[in-house]
Amino acid sequence: MKTFLEKKTSTIAYRPVGQFEETRFEKIHNVIFEDSKEASTKVAQEIADLIQTKQTSNEVCVLGLATGSSPIGVYEELVRMHKEEGLSFSNVVTFNLDEYLPMEKDNRQSYWYFMHEHLFNHIDIPSENIHIPDGMISGDSVIDYCLSYEKEIKRFGGIDFQLLGIGRTGHIGFNEPGSHYNSGTRVITLDHITRVDAAPSFLGIDNVPRKAITMGIATVRSARRIVLLGWGQNKADVIKKTIEGDISSHVPATYLQEHDNCTFVLDVGAGSELTRNKTPWLVDESLEWTEELTAKAIVWLCGETGKSILSLTDKDYNDNGMSGLLTAEDSYDLNIRMFNRLQHTITGWPGGKPNADDTSRPERAEPAQKRVIIFSPHPDDDVISMGGTFDRLIEQGHEVHVVYQTSGNIAVSDQDALRYAEISKRIFPSEEAQTIIDSIHDKSESSFDTLEVRKLKGNIRRGESYAAVRYLGLDDANVHFLDLPFYETGTIKKKNLSEDDIKIMMDIIKKIKPHQIFAAGDLADPHGTHRVCLDAVFESMKQLKSEAFMKDCWLWLYRGAWHEWDINEIEMAVPMSPDQVLKKRYAIFCHQSQKDGVMFQGDDSREFWMRAEERNRDTAARYRALGLSDYAAMEAFVRYKFD
Repeated sequence: MKTFLEKKTSTIAYRPVGQFEETRFEKIHNVIFEDSKEASTKVAQEIADLIQTKQTSNEVCVLGLATGSSPIGVYEELVRMHKEEGLSFSNVVTFNLDEYLPMEKDNRQSYWYFMHEHLFNHIDIPSENIHIPDGMISGDSVIDYCLSYEKEIKRFGGIDFQLLGIGRTGHIGFNEPGSHYNSGTRVITLDHITRVDAAPSFLGIDNVPRKAITMGIATVRSARRIVLLGWGQNKADVIKKTIEGDISSHVPATYLQEHDNCTFVLDVGAGSELTRNKTPWLVDESLEWTEELTAKAIVWLCGETGKSILSLTDKDYNDNGMSGLLTAEDSYDLNIRMFNRLQHTITGWPGGKPNADDTSRPERAEPAQKRVIIFSPHPDDDVISMGGTFDRLIEQGHEVHVVYQTSGNIAVSDQDALRYAEISKRIFPSEEAQTIIDSIHDKSESSFDTLEVRKLKGNIRRGESYAAVRYLGLDDANVHFLDLPFYETGTIKKKNLSEDDIKIMMDIIKKIKPHQIFAAGDLADPHGTHRVCLDAVFESMKQLKSEAFMKDCWLWLYRGAWHEWDINEIEMAVPMSPDQVLKKRYAIFCHQSQKDGVMFQGDDSREFWMRAEERNRDTAARYRALGLSDYAAMEAFVRYKFD
């Protein structure tokens, strides 16, 4: 008996499906949704159905719950169902997976705090039914406490439904690599990658605890139903290893392959590396060869064979599961067509080349001078992600506006803020400067920045932004700071997008009436601001689509410091000379608060300028390997077309 998640139904229902349909590569049932919001709603509905079924039978419903960003959407939907549809949690007993050690309950980084903020404070669950590991347990009492946690789960008859996320180490709960399949609740030392991923929430890795208390693998696997959530491209590699790899303690989530009622619920990004998505021609020889899939396959084939496009042979196609491509045209014609497709993405005129035939160019020739908005989620994404293109647009005479969507204040360290406040006090002694200095000195680990400190940190980012764009030759009048309200919480956790955010976005678009908009499409951003800022762009343009100027407005997406577009996805590649590479580097250097130990760098210890240069050089190298022109570096863009 397995549970099958059907995308086209209004709920996720328990139903027998026998051996679920899967490729020969996959060992865990999984379902991929277009986005995490839709997926979270379906999972929440399954949980609600289970709760109500248990209520009908006058039974307790035992839920195993997870923390982190993955389950937030599920909890939001459960809260909505409670408030709007009367879903009661009076018969629910919960057991959380884990907690940092040591960690006080009232610390905003604690999982006790997280669960109450996102779920428990908003539903009617009895407080005595909530079980979260004690983050202050210590010494000789730890072993007895862990055993008692296990006994409590058993006292309620075991876990009916276990909700999981997955870490990039493959951990579930805090069962890090090396965890044994029969492990129970225990204290564990956190992997370095896990601590790096948690660092943004703690404002630096030095503040992340080194230990945690967690349910064990055996405890998790004893649940009667398991649903694991995976969102975003940064989880794609570990999802592939878990679903398609061998069972190994090096990837603890692979133990779930032996569970007979487990489903991975993924979004497109998280499922992108699975064989059926990455290289579907290896799974289904009868698939329909669209133009996009053909380009993807040929770029992959070049990588597999080490050949350029024009040197691929019939044998290369046949030996790699791509013989179906040769039924309509021979390899010579196919190679020429795909070579031309990629060659036409390359342009030194990102705003369009005036008085030129634009039939095969990525951008329109007219109007020759365009009004351009570069939306930058944080006050440095513009130069990090598209500094060379930014520079080229200005040089070629376009009216360029850069719009910083958020203040970026949380990414400024207390040390930097203190330095600026002390300099300010020495130049112009004031009570305000002293108040800021005292606030920083008195700040505890679990406290928030005061409004004055946040303003100072925001002004530091503003000053750096002006310095960077002035270096590229942009006039101050064309620099705009929106300080979108969703971001201005003083903490990593942000508000949802509101009508106020969208109105601010729409106002700046209506004011400039752009022919081009560039926006960040980098959804692997570890703290999610890029995703929210992109949603704000989409929603604003959607609401403005009836405006006359929008008929001539094209949206181009760039990516940031974490990932680049795949070659087959790229629709505009802007080459950079060695001099432009250096100019971009110096513009990034203007953001001094984000240099030398940046707070939100993910798992890559390199500075942003290093990552940007490496990514741009790699893009150029991949074009070169396909047999195309040789450039020092390239920035890449994908055009987003609205329905």
